[in-house]
Amino acid sequence: MTARVKEILNWYGSDNPGTLTNLARLLNHGKLGGTGKLVILPVDQGFEHGPARSFAANPPAYHPHYHFELAIAAGCNAYAAPLGFLEAGAREFAGQIPLILKVNDHDVLVDDPDPDQALTGSVRDALRLGCVGIGFTIYPGSAHRLDMYGQIRAYAEAAKQHGLAVIIWSYPRGSSLSKAGETAIDITAYAAHIAAQLGAHIIKVKLPSNYIEQEAAKKVYEQQHVPIDTLAERVKHIVQCTFGGNRIVIFSGGAIESDEMLLDEIRAIAQGGGFGSIIGRNSFQRSKADALQLLHSIMEIYGNTAESISTTSNSE
Repeated sequence: MTARVKEILNWYGSDNPGTLTNLARLLNHGKLGGTGKLVILPVDQGFEHGPARSFAANPPAYHPHYHFELAIAAGCNAYAAPLGFLEAGAREFAGQIPLILKVNDHDVLVDDPDPDQALTGSVRDALRLGCVGIGFTIYPGSAHRLDMYGQIRAYAEAAKQHGLAVIIWSYPRGSSLSKAGETAIDITAYAAHIAAQLGAHIIKVKLPSNYIEQEAAKKVYEQQHVPIDTLAERVKHIVQCTFGGNRIVIFSGGAIESDEMLLDEIRAIAQGGGFGSIIGRNSFQRSKADALQLLHSIMEIYGNTAESISTTSNSE
């Protein structure tokens, strides 16, 4: 085990050996194994956005096995999906890649200004399928946020008792926030911190803009001269807001955009000290060959950054 992985595991001092083992499985798997960086393939978009919107651009992706094969071939650290997709391939691909069960989900059949999530999987399901952890979405800003916080507290307690890692998707959303506020730097930082306080081992947030939503927060950012002009600075601040960088924070890839723009974002995440990316639509909505090329480029950026940090640390 590398020194970096040991360092990260030491951040989670209250966890049992089973949970630490599963975190180590995540951190040691795939092309980025041992670097402390993560690239995870998430495929909950069929539930979240609908099958045609998610898979019509690349029809082989309608089949659950496609995503197992893509994550394995790319050398991802893990594959995350809802219950149905994992059940459809967990036996065939057993032991080939760490799995994360998404235990709550939301649909877009109804336009809800204050979205909620349904409980669609359980800790027992995750154990049965051989998963390393559970994934859970919260919507800070929604009228239903307090219920979601209570739900993940109970799920996290059960997961940790059984040696599973806890990954929280923390996505600000709801009628109390403006559209710009959903990715505002102050709101994203707050959402990341809430996830850490709820006991997440790994926190997933969207990339933040330099917009500040809350007036009270704006005063502090200006008075304390918190640097947020560049994306790398904003990423660094998000990481700082998760216990001074002592929690793993990864960033979502979002909707499809040009490869150049996406890779520039990855470079900024790496420069800002982010721990990696969770890349769904940008990978499975293109041919497998193109997806593998993109994912390898992303992993190369994170791998080179990790190597540079390690070299600098060893020379000091």
